[in-house]
Amino acid sequence: MTGTHGSLLPSTVVFDLRNVLIGWDQTGPLADRMSREEWNQFAAEADFTSLNTASDSGVPVKDIIARAARNDPRHGEVVAAYYERFDLSLTGPIEGMAELVAELKASGLRLLGLSNWSAETFHHAPTVAPAINELEDVVVSGREKLVKPDPEIFRLLCRRFHLVPEQTVFVDDLATNIDAAKKLGFIGLVFTDAQTLREDLASLGVLAS
Repeated sequence: MTGTHGSLLPSTVVFDLRNVLIGWDQTGPLADRMSREEWNQFAAEADFTSLNTASDSGVPVKDIIARAARNDPRHGEVVAAYYERFDLSLTGPIEGMAELVAELKASGLRLLGLSNWSAETFHHAPTVAPAINELEDVVVSGREKLVKPDPEIFRLLCRRFHLVPEQTVFVDDLATNIDAAKKLGFIGLVFTDAQTLREDLASLGVLAS
């Protein structure tokens, strides 16, 4: 099947998971102990963003905790509690996405995942958002020790699943990751909500409008 200018229609859709198929709120695990403001203050002091990225890149959780504790023992305690109760950071399926995944799968499109996620906590994701189980497979950054937007994780995705980037739609909520994918030839869509994604996919010819 070809598009309006003779180019092949996309045959594969690759989804980011966090905040695309499944909600994530880092304040959740300690919500009964810290207000959102207290968490935000801790996250700034401990540079939680860097710790989280290190975890996503394959650094073991025990080493992340130790790294946080080196700066302040309390930081280590908070990070340890975060990982012990990680499932409470997952807020449930993103509205409308399970239905969209089912529709795309029924249409015969190939569906994959590409997510920045710790290998040690990833098992929680399909339990909270079962649509993840409908994907053929998921490339998890923590298993590969590569994180988006590193071009190498996109190249790995293509090699492993024999993808042609120009026939592959990549959906992510972060523009930096979309930009990285587009530079390699992927069709990139920044995710905001299920309805907008549905309209974007329809405009590409992979869903009925």
